[in-house]
Amino acid sequence: MSAAVLYGREDVKVQEIPVPGVGPGEVRVKVHAALTCGTDLKVFRRGYHARMIVPPSVFGHEYAGEIDAVGEGVEGWRPGMRVVAANSAACGECFYCLRLRPELCEDLLFVNGAYAEYITLPERLVRVNLLEIADHLSYEEAALVEPLACVVRGMEETGVQPGDTVAVLGVGQIGLMFVRLCKMAGAKVIAIGRRPARLEVARAMGADVLLRSDTEPDILDAVRRHSDGRRGPDRVIECVGLPETWELAIAMGRKASTINLFGGCPKDSVARLDTSRIHYDELTLKGTFHHTPHTVRTALSLISEGKVDARAFIQGHAPLADLPAVLKDLCNGNTAVKVAIRTSRDS
Repeated sequence: MSAAVLYGREDVKVQEIPVPGVGPGEVRVKVHAALTCGTDLKVFRRGYHARMIVPPSVFGHEYAGEIDAVGEGVEGWRPGMRVVAANSAACGECFYCLRLRPELCEDLLFVNGAYAEYITLPERLVRVNLLEIADHLSYEEAALVEPLACVVRGMEETGVQPGDTVAVLGVGQIGLMFVRLCKMAGAKVIAIGRRPARLEVARAMGADVLLRSDTEPDILDAVRRHSDGRRGPDRVIECVGLPETWELAIAMGRKASTINLFGGCPKDSVARLDTSRIHYDELTLKGTFHHTPHTVRTALSLISEGKVDARAFIQGHAPLADLPAVLKDLCNGNTAVKVAIRTSRDS
């Protein structure tokens, strides 16, 4: 089969490798669509991911397809079923799983390999995070489930309420999903970014205010102008993942605001905290990582019911053979939110 193999920093080769086998409890999926994402671009640039992938390895983790084969002992799944799977599964037995925090599982199992014609899912993932998709959904729409599930959990942690003013820093795929869900929750949404094309997508997602962070002389003042009494937003969601934007997010919220530092910074990053603000203004700082089985299912429902238009995020299409060029293009400024990679030869 054809698969994209990561060998190191900006080194991806599409090559022929054996079709993976299917062991007891496992399910092999014929991948029909895989989506590019910000995490994949980070992996491409860095050449590895400390928790998810060590080269050489097939990579990619947002995908949907149809079941090709099932292993011994698998119940409820059969060849031909249309499915989507998350990229991880918790053990259900460790300290954090027993305290209902599966995203912090001490043995969190990650699965990569979406940029390939076939992927075999381990028993635990089949049991925890494999879902059937409705006939009316395309494979590429269903493939949006994994990142949306992370954002659904971020919304739960942030506690957005009707009437809130929410500032979303960053208008990549994650920021745009937050814009959509915050608007659905009844909030006034301020979208902050640098790329005009992405800000226009934010407008289509429901953003009430668009601000260019690279042209506003004082972005804090600009945000406050659009908040109640110029106090600042009730909630701030950081979706960039840089220490300087973490600091900006903390400076932006009003007294007693909630700041979700959603964007993961590079390892060993250090951000300065205004201790006076945090203490005397009673700020709540949140960090939200990953998804849970509950939010994976919620995300699929949002897409299936049309509440989140997955097609609005997919702004390009390419065959698997073109993936290395697509990744380089995205790294060099292509503004497409997502590119759908056609992995199957007959899709």
